[in-house]
Amino acid sequence: MNLKEILLGLEGLKVKGTLDLEIKGIENNSKNVKEGFLFIAIKGFSTDGHQYVENVIENGAIAVMVEEGCDLKSLKVPADVTIIMAPSTRMALSITASNFYGHPSKKFKLIGVTGTKGKTTTTFMIKEILQRAGKKVGLIGTIATYINDKKIKDSDRTTPEGLELQQTFAQMAEDGVEVVVMEVSSQSLKLHRVDGCNFDIVIFTNFSEDHISQNEHTDMQDYFQSKLKLFHMCRVGIVNTDDLYGAKIPNMFPDNDITTYGIDNYAKLLAKDITITNSYVDFKVKITDRNERVKTGIPGRFSVYNSLAAICVAQKFGISPEIIKEALLEVRVPGRSEMVDNKLELPIMIDYAHSPESLQNILQAVKSYTRGKVISVFGCGGDRDNSKRTVMGEISGRIADFTFITSDNPRTEKPEKITEQIEEGMKKTKGKYKVVVDRTEAIKEAIQMATKRDIIVLAGKGHELYQEINGVKNDFDERIIIRDLIDEIEKNK
Repeated sequence: MNLKEILLGLEGLKVKGTLDLEIKGIENNSKNVKEGFLFIAIKGFSTDGHQYVENVIENGAIAVMVEEGCDLKSLKVPADVTIIMAPSTRMALSITASNFYGHPSKKFKLIGVTGTKGKTTTTFMIKEILQRAGKKVGLIGTIATYINDKKIKDSDRTTPEGLELQQTFAQMAEDGVEVVVMEVSSQSLKLHRVDGCNFDIVIFTNFSEDHISQNEHTDMQDYFQSKLKLFHMCRVGIVNTDDLYGAKIPNMFPDNDITTYGIDNYAKLLAKDITITNSYVDFKVKITDRNERVKTGIPGRFSVYNSLAAICVAQKFGISPEIIKEALLEVRVPGRSEMVDNKLELPIMIDYAHSPESLQNILQAVKSYTRGKVISVFGCGGDRDNSKRTVMGEISGRIADFTFITSDNPRTEKPEKITEQIEEGMKKTKGKYKVVVDRTEAIKEAIQMATKRDIIVLAGKGHELYQEINGVKNDFDERIIIRDLIDEIEKNK
């Protein structure tokens, strides 16, 4: 594609050299640059792409884009290589990628989901409903990228970098995908990863303190404003009005077409008569012109909110109540409040909770609706922030009825050292507990302890299918481990 076409939509560019060039590819990773490529230098948090300009020219780059303020003289760019200076190379990467791949997000319906919590579950619910309605659906998010039920690749971040995102969109468009539902993180909005995307519907799930750090958001206002960018990019919105920040959005965007949902406050879609058990939640909601009883196998009040957001989307696609109800009953999200079917019919939940806040949230949620004991099984990752270990021990000791302190991914640390630090927090409470370093053995003991009135929460691993010990990743799928342990227990009865 001609370089002039690739740069369409970018403002404030300064150019040295010709723009009449045929570009064979775009890259921001210097290792992937080939003959005839445009290289876009990104100043990252750990590496600066401007340091690799000489390397990419040696590899065949015929044009280089740099960010305003860089020292051009130090880059030593030959006279026959075009230099483009942009106010923001991050923004430019996303827009040029969209241009280069033919604006793929215009070739299907694009749904963006943002919020502090609930993004992953909401996207899976929407995907399940649309698929059951006969749509070919793409999903991009924290766990993986899918086309229908086929996993394309695992994810290393919630929302991909702009170039990778447009490449994925192009692949989906080529495969005939009709709708793409995507988690949109605040970081991706702030760093321009979704610039150049053509959103058809955007969703705001909720907002609470998170991601406030030197490399993320300076404060809550910066965090909120980043999320609001989605509503500047798309006029059709869906918002949770029970959320304090979400309730402000309709008035902030009076010209947008915004549908509201909730439980406690006035909203267009309201859930009533809610029943929450340790294995499901059901509620009454008006879909089209009649009240329907909706049930989903993901327990918890938050599950009602996520379901309501998905129903709002389904209504915009004109999907029947029957299909919506079938989909929400069957949907399962890998490692997100995931209930594991088993022969003993014990309520066993797998959840990715691996921070103090997430562990507290999941344990408090299950505590609110479980008639019997809450049995917590968790550890903390090695080679990571060790200050949270004592805190998480204290949280589990305070909320759970019994805790098995065990391993997560010890990585290169000694598992015993990690469990000892967790135990320090546990001892600050009156909580009952046992240290079982081997995670499989801890799960076995939890199963042997539990009754159908209780709930076992296996926290920390979630969708991960491995356990990393001494730097080696070993197969560790908790669903398979639960099945095998129960088979063993049944055989030895």
